[in-house]
Amino acid sequence: MAKLSKSQFIAALAPMAIRVRQEGSPLFPSVRLAQNLLETGGVIHPWNNLGGIKVGSGKANAYWHGQWVRKGTWEVENGTTVDTSALFRAYDSVYDFYKDQDLLFQLSRYERVRKAQSPSQQAEALRLCGYATDPQYGAKIISIIQANKLTQYDDLAAPVDNNPKPAVTLVPISVNGVQVAEGQTSDSQTWVPARVVGESLQIKVGWNGQSVTANGIILATRLIDGKGYVPIRDLAAANPKAKVAWNKETHAVDILLN
Repeated sequence: MAKLSKSQFIAALAPMAIRVRQEGSPLFPSVRLAQNLLETGGVIHPWNNLGGIKVGSGKANAYWHGQWVRKGTWEVENGTTVDTSALFRAYDSVYDFYKDQDLLFQLSRYERVRKAQSPSQQAEALRLCGYATDPQYGAKIISIIQANKLTQYDDLAAPVDNNPKPAVTLVPISVNGVQVAEGQTSDSQTWVPARVVGESLQIKVGWNGQSVTANGIILATRLIDGKGYVPIRDLAAANPKAKVAWNKETHAVDILLN
């Protein structure tokens, strides 16, 4: 197959790199595309091995059916570049190669690759884990990512949050001038940790298995970090002596308990 320009090569592979990332691949699309360009020089060969995976001692699986090709390569041994040849896996499709490569990355030696939090960390992790013998392997991948602005494909692969969490504002809660807790304002209500605030208001707080109760009255409840939160005005209503007010100057809830 003819060598593609960098833009053609990237455009041809990006949709598949994004797809496998969305399917759970540990590789950032930017790292994958940069590695593919580094390993192939911009040529998608008929055997679809874009990452230099050798036959090794691996067994055929759902994505690699045992096919192979012999081709020339080079390795760095004791700081010296040595020309050699090796048997490389051959695949029916680029997708099969990507999925087989992901199986490779499940080996314990590639833990750093899986846990990398950024493309640059992951590129360097590939070198540290011994994916290639080139001591500049990680740096070369990072350079390709930056030169071709490949992180845009990481953004495209990121999941879309169709249920975004409402904005939350933290609010100090004080009883008789002493802060006892911190609540959260959401959906035009201030929610507070029921037990801490309730006990400060001399209210018997309980739990019926699903909701908080205040002096036996069931309250609207949200579980936040394992704690039951309830609307402050609903909680305070369980004690007629508690008066709730919003302090505009301090942006806090002040409760006066007579």
